[in-house]
Amino acid sequence: MKTNWKTEWKPLALIAGLFLACFYLPVGVPRFDNAVTESFELVKWYAREHVILCLVPAFFIAGAIGVFVSQASVMKYLGPKANKALAYGVASVSGTILAVCSCTVLPLFAGIWRMGAGLGPATAFLYSGPAINVLAIVLTARVLGLKLGIARAVGAVVFSVVIGLLMHWIFRKEELAKAEAAALDPEPEVKRPLWQNVIYFGCMVGILVFANWGKPMEDAGLWHALWLMKWPITAACAVGLAVVMVRWFGVKWWKMAVIAVPAAVLAFLFPQQPMIPFVFGVVGLSVLTSTSEGEAGDWFASTWTFAKQITPLLLFGVLAAGFFLGRPGKEGVIPSEWVTQAVGGNSLRANVLASVVGAFMYFATLTEVPILQGLIGSGMGQGPALALLLAGPALSLQSMLVLRTVMGTKKTVVYVSLVIVMASITGLIYGAIVQ
Repeated sequence: MKTNWKTEWKPLALIAGLFLACFYLPVGVPRFDNAVTESFELVKWYAREHVILCLVPAFFIAGAIGVFVSQASVMKYLGPKANKALAYGVASVSGTILAVCSCTVLPLFAGIWRMGAGLGPATAFLYSGPAINVLAIVLTARVLGLKLGIARAVGAVVFSVVIGLLMHWIFRKEELAKAEAAALDPEPEVKRPLWQNVIYFGCMVGILVFANWGKPMEDAGLWHALWLMKWPITAACAVGLAVVMVRWFGVKWWKMAVIAVPAAVLAFLFPQQPMIPFVFGVVGLSVLTSTSEGEAGDWFASTWTFAKQITPLLLFGVLAAGFFLGRPGKEGVIPSEWVTQAVGGNSLRANVLASVVGAFMYFATLTEVPILQGLIGSGMGQGPALALLLAGPALSLQSMLVLRTVMGTKKTVVYVSLVIVMASITGLIYGAIVQ
C-alpha cells in the first residue's frame, strides 16, 4: 500500500525533529550540563520548601471553597454582576493576608473561578495574592529604598484592579453570558451559618500564612516576634481546624485524636524539626478525609482534583525555569550577564526585558528583594527594577502552564500580556521620574 505523505508528514517531522535533537544534544558542554543540574536543583528545592508548606494547604483551601462555599455566595460578592467596589476592593488587598507565591495562589484562584467568580475580580485576586505582600513590600523599602518600596505597593494595588477591569472588559460577552446562566440556578441550601465557615477557613488560612512566615532581616520588632511564634500559632490554627471538623463536620473525635496526639508528641520530641509533625498531620488529615463519607469525603475529593491537575504542571514548569534561567546566583542556559547588561538604564527595551524575564522566572516569597539588590548593584536601572518587581512575583513559567488549564489559552495569554505591558510602562515612567 502506498504511503499517503499528505497525512503522514507531521509524524515524520516530529520523529525527525526528536532524532536531530537527540543527535545534537550538547551533552558535555559545561553550560548545558550546568543548566540540567540547575533544573533538578531548583525542582528539589521547590519540592522541599514549597510543596508541603505552601501547596498542600492551598489545595485543601481550594477544595474547601469548592465544597463549602456556595456558588450563590461567590456570585454575590465576586460574580460578574457583583458590586464592583466590594469585589475589586476585596480581591485587590487579599495579598496582604495571604502572602503567597505565584504558584500557591493558583489552587485558590481555580477554586473561586470554578465556583463562578467573575473574571475581573478573580484575576485581580490572582495578581494581588503574590504581589501585595506586606513583608515583601516592607523589605523592598528597607533594602532597595523607600521610593521603590512605595512604588511597588501602589503599583501592585493599582495593577490588580486595572488588570481585573481590563480582563472583564475584554471578555465582557462571556462574562455577561455566565452571569445570565448563574441567575437561572436555584438558590442552594445553606448547611451552616456564615460565621462557622469564616472560622473554618480562618484556621486553614492561618496554617498557610504562619507555616510560611519568613524570617525578617532584623532580630527585633513585630515581624520578628511573629516569626518566633510561627509554629505555636500554626499549631493553634491546626487545633482549631480539628475542633471544627469534630463539632461541625461530624468527624469522630477518636479518629481526630489518632492524628492530633501523635502530631503533638512529634512536635515535642523534635522541636527543631517542625516539618515532621506538619507532614504527619497533613498525611493523617488526607487519610481521614479520603476515607470519610459526607462533607469530609467531598472535601478531600475536591482537594485531590486540584492537586492532580496542578502539581505535575508546576513541577515541570520549575524544571524548565531552572534549565533556562537557573537559580538565584546560579547559571542556566541563558547567561545572567546578558540580562544584567540589557536592563541597565531606563530604555523601553530594558523595561520590557525586565518584565518578560520577571514573568517567566520563579520567585519564592521574599526572594525577589535580594535578587534585585544584586541586579541593581550590577547596574540595573530603577525603572526595570520596578518592572521586574511588578511582573516577577505575580507570574512564573509554571503558573502560566497551570493557568492555561484553568481558564484557557486565550485568557492566559491576555492576562500575561497585560501584566508585562503594564509593568513595562510603569517601570519606564518611574525610571524617568527618579532619574
